Amino acid sequence: METLANKSIGAIVAGDYRTASVFQKYGIDFCCKGGKTIQEACETKKLDTAKVEKEVRSVLENKEAAGIDYNSWPLDLLADYIEKKHHRYVTDKVPVLNAYLELVRNVHGDKHPELFEIYTLFLESAEELLSHMKNEELMLFPFIRQMVQASAGDHAVDAPAFGTVKNPIEVMMRDHENEGERFVKIAELSKNYMPPADACPTYKVALATLKEFEKGLHTHIHLENNILFPKSIVLEKELDKATQV
Repeated sequence: METLANKSIGAIVAGDYRTASVFQKYGIDFCCKGGKTIQEACETKKLDTAKVEKEVRSVLENKEAAGIDYNSWPLDLLADYIEKKHHRYVTDKVPVLNAYLELVRNVHGDKHPELFEIYTLFLESAEELLSHMKNEELMLFPFIRQMVQASAGDHAVDAPAFGTVKNPIEVMMRDHENEGERFVKIAELSKNYMPPADACPTYKVALATLKEFEKGLHTHIHLENNILFPKSIVLEKELDKATQV
């Protein structure tokens, strides 16, 4: 098996999503900063590279509990899955979390002032995510589906207004990085979503739901940054070559 230390974390997780649990355990970002290698990430966090690599390799070698192989999915299917599962999840959870966090801020904000910043950060994230997803659904994903159809010989691809698929992808990846940074702040402010001793049931549910939201967002961003986007760029290049022959 190839050396893992110098392979990008995003590529490792794209190959086997089960490895994400190892990176999450050590607080290593596999989605927004998935371009780093294990060695680079471990050096930044002062972790034992060999130990982390050993745990990742152990997951990879366990064939009995293999996860979903998103990396093998056709791009149009993957785009549909992201839209119907992850986009819908965000749309459904935003108003729920908004209500929870606003209530908790109003009731507990005097003793826990960090709730004001958490609430503000979440509102900013929600606004950006909803706009971001709409752009993907109206512009980027339809073009990816067109390219998949063209690669099957169904029809030619109409030239997009954005020029090349790289342009919207670069914008989307910057958005993803911004969201990753926001949730790092939220996790820090909430002490990694740990409710204080005086937390009421709603406070506890709010933090648990927010933690679940972040976890889902990591998966969402991973599927786009590490699988859908790079493969779409490759597919566009292949189609361009075919038209030049």
